[in-house]
Amino acid sequence: MTTAFPAQRTVLERFPAGHPRGSWPADEYAAAQRAQGTDARVVMDLSSDEFLVVTDSAAQ
Repeated sequence: MTTAFPAQRTVLERFPAGHPRGSWPADEYAAAQRAQGTDARVVMDLSSDEFLVVTDSAAQ
C-alpha cells in the first residue's frame, strides 16, 4: 500500500470572498504570477471566506 502525502503549498496572496468583483482580483494576481513563471492557482478557503492564490512549490 502506498501512502500519498499532500503537497506543500505556499499562500502567495489572500483576497476577501466578499469583494464586489468576486474572485477576479485573485484570478488576475494568479495570472500575473504564472506570467512570471510561478505555477499559481486560486483556491477557496471556506473557513476564512477568502480566495487564496497558492503554489505547490516554495515561494522564491
